[in-house]
Amino acid sequence: MLKEDCASTLRVHLAHSLPLPSDVNRPRIDLIVFVVNLHSKYSLQNVEESLRHVDATFFLGKVGFLVTGAGRDSHCSVHRNSVLKLARAYRSPLLFCDLEVEGFRVTMAQRLVRMLQICAGHVPGVSALNLLSLMRSSENPCLEDL
Repeated sequence: MLKEDCASTLRVHLAHSLPLPSDVNRPRIDLIVFVVNLHSKYSLQNVEESLRHVDATFFLGKVGFLVTGAGRDSHCSVHRNSVLKLARAYRSPLLFCDLEVEGFRVTMAQRLVRMLQICAGHVPGVSALNLLSLMRSSENPCLEDL
């Protein structure tokens, strides 16, 4: 889906839920992206349950939320505000994407790879701690920031 030159190896591990099985040979985890499908209440519940298994240090810029199904609001089982509140509660980036559209999939893959590069320390001068402030929209400031 995405072909880019990269000086390091990109490994993606997909899991339906957390915790991951114990494996001493697992590579370092630089970024966790929770995917919420707006068309499935189970999806949001699964993410909420999985969040309890994430070490608190990961919420310092190494966790993000990807919301799919945003293109068809009439069929949504999960309200966007529920996911927005979740992302704000964990102070984590929130991305919306309609994965059924090829162009959106490619753009989202590029954004996720860039987030991963930042979280892995491959972007000079930018750290995972800066990620949320870099991605936050100036049009929609967090209520706590006002």
